[in-house]
Amino acid sequence: HPDESASLGTLSPGRLQQTDSKDAETTQPLLQEQLSIEMKTLPPSSEQEQPRRHGFKKPLLEKILPDSEATLVLVGSAALLDRPTLAFVRLKDAVPMDSVLEVSVPVRFLFVVLGPDPYYTTYHEIGRAVATIMSERVFRHDCYLAEERQELVKGLEEFLDCCIVVPPCEIANEQLFKTLLPIQKDLLRKRYLPPEKKPELIKELEQQLQGEAHPPKGDDDPLRRTRKPFGGLVNDIKRRYPKYLSDIKDALNTQCLAAVIFIYFAALSPAITFGGLLGEKTVNMMGVSELLVSTAIQGVLFCLLGAQPLLVVGFSGPLLVFEEAFYKFCSDLGMEYIVGRVWIGFWLIILVVLVVAFEGSFLVCYISRYTQEIFSFLISLIFIFETFKKLIKIFEDHPLKLEYNTSSTSTKEQPNTALLSLVLMAGTFFIAFFLRKLKNSSFFPGKLRRVIGDFGVPISIFIMSLADFFIKDTYTQKLEVPDGIKVSNETARGWFINPLGERMEFPIWMMFAAALPAILVFILIFLETQITTLIVSKPERKLVKGSGFHLDLLLIVGMGGIAALFGMPWLSATTVRTVTHANALTVMAKSTVPGEKARVQEVKEQRLTGLLVSILVGISILMEPILKMIPLAVLFGIFLYMGVTSLNGIQLYDRILLMLKPPKYHPEEPYVRKVKTWRMHIFTLTQILCLGVLWGVKSSPASLSLAFILILTVPLRRFLLPRFFSDLELKCLDADDAEVTFDESEGCDVYDEVQMPI
Repeated sequence: HPDESASLGTLSPGRLQQTDSKDAETTQPLLQEQLSIEMKTLPPSSEQEQPRRHGFKKPLLEKILPDSEATLVLVGSAALLDRPTLAFVRLKDAVPMDSVLEVSVPVRFLFVVLGPDPYYTTYHEIGRAVATIMSERVFRHDCYLAEERQELVKGLEEFLDCCIVVPPCEIANEQLFKTLLPIQKDLLRKRYLPPEKKPELIKELEQQLQGEAHPPKGDDDPLRRTRKPFGGLVNDIKRRYPKYLSDIKDALNTQCLAAVIFIYFAALSPAITFGGLLGEKTVNMMGVSELLVSTAIQGVLFCLLGAQPLLVVGFSGPLLVFEEAFYKFCSDLGMEYIVGRVWIGFWLIILVVLVVAFEGSFLVCYISRYTQEIFSFLISLIFIFETFKKLIKIFEDHPLKLEYNTSSTSTKEQPNTALLSLVLMAGTFFIAFFLRKLKNSSFFPGKLRRVIGDFGVPISIFIMSLADFFIKDTYTQKLEVPDGIKVSNETARGWFINPLGERMEFPIWMMFAAALPAILVFILIFLETQITTLIVSKPERKLVKGSGFHLDLLLIVGMGGIAALFGMPWLSATTVRTVTHANALTVMAKSTVPGEKARVQEVKEQRLTGLLVSILVGISILMEPILKMIPLAVLFGIFLYMGVTSLNGIQLYDRILLMLKPPKYHPEEPYVRKVKTWRMHIFTLTQILCLGVLWGVKSSPASLSLAFILILTVPLRRFLLPRFFSDLELKCLDADDAEVTFDESEGCDVYDEVQMPI
């Protein structure tokens, strides 16, 4: 046999055949003249490269499915060629080519491109394009089945129909690509439809073009009106209660046990904080013990009977604002505050029965982001303002002096009390705040970051309370907690409240007038509960058992009305705690491709986690010796933390900051790119104006009417703003575009998803 160089000379020059040419000469040589080609055998990889290549193969092979076949793409240039030459080959059987590929996968397809040295393009881009096309399953399937060239061309054309061409230029911001995602998803959805469903798609498209396609909402829509008395409530029961047994079975999982421990601290910390502040604002007519008992009992009943057991029931900032305003109102009129709450509770029960009977929960669809953000921003401002107001009061009671009367037994004008309170408040806030930032940073392993960040509030309370414990020579006001299951103020009330009056006769006119504050409380609970249910029921979360807006509202408001008879606070669904609960029970699918975005596999929809958390919160009332060691200044720090962190995710806050920045520093957001800057600022000013009106009402004697004024922003948004802003501008400025957050990406957490106050 001749050697390599000799055998090369025995080959006739290659010829290019043009099958579609009409000329007699249908072939022409690829090479103008025969030139000798220099050939060289490359030596095998050095010994130093072997370990590196072996380490590379192992993780890559783990990502490749069994029975996979490869496509070998070869591109290059040769000066001896006059024009580019392309060859696409499908082998009859896959052939292993270990010396060519990094991993031992048999090759089924070969794609070769050779051409002269290009001065205007590179063949590598062609190779990259072919490799991308071959990674697409539909085109790859066409390649396996193609019997002639036209079938292959047809498959390539169908692939290109689903592609979006981006010009070859440098993109300044990747956010620009997000506007193309809905279009690309729709194209791929149609491409990957099963063959039997494609005729239905064509028919649907024809109906849309003719204007006849008006698909009704499905029967499973919990907000669909039946136009029958209590029809929505009956549908909620029929939808949810048949799955009761699975709600118990699905809880038998270690992930649910871990969620119980985490959510217990997430529910206990706000209960202690709000309980201490509630006791201070109502002179201990209600305090920590009442709030813990109320949270435990109502939480247990809701988890047993509710339609969406993932909701975490608890006390919130808006309810605290109302309690303060109503206590001040009753004190000014000389009425018993705790008895007035009983009559509000009676009216709450009447209101919720009427609203559920007429399926009033559908009204939540009309409450847009415009109203939610004004409400959230107002509550955040109240939190921050009240924190510093309390701190100023501490400085007034304990002023800084050069000399103090240390022999006095009074708790007033104590040395260093104000300074220590400032340190405790600031320390609690900064520890909790930076531990939350640590959760989404790049420090430490992900699981450790998550544990530290999720328990940031209890950790900050523990550290600063421990610091106060070791400072023996400085007085600080502590949390007042009764011993055991006792009311906070035994001299003023008991566990049962007489509706006719405890120490004096309750005025009859106020029994009927209590309907007005009852409407205010109902609006607050309605807003928080229904919007929280909407957030947790987003399709991205993949909840399969459904929700029940009417049943949950009836239970939460009804239990709150009865709780007032026993002198306990009414509660609502808490947004941040509920989202955190849902995230803790979410199971993410394992990624099969490096860099693939996290996907939800399932959510453990069950009742036992919320049930156990409520029981543990109730048992915590026996921790009285420990709770009494917590300084009130520490709770003020948590109050400030909740106010500051609640601003995250509020687009109104972001747009207020944009008013202070030049346009060149504005982010690539739809409400910035698609709306003129001055019109965006006018929209922001309307919200600031509403915010100022609400703050004025809150600070006036008419503070009880706060919820009424808030609800007026709904018709303002629906009927007045469309006269000054186009539909596109309102869609960009008032869109519910909060992304659901599952994984721990840097700089983003559940607070960014929530527009409602804590």
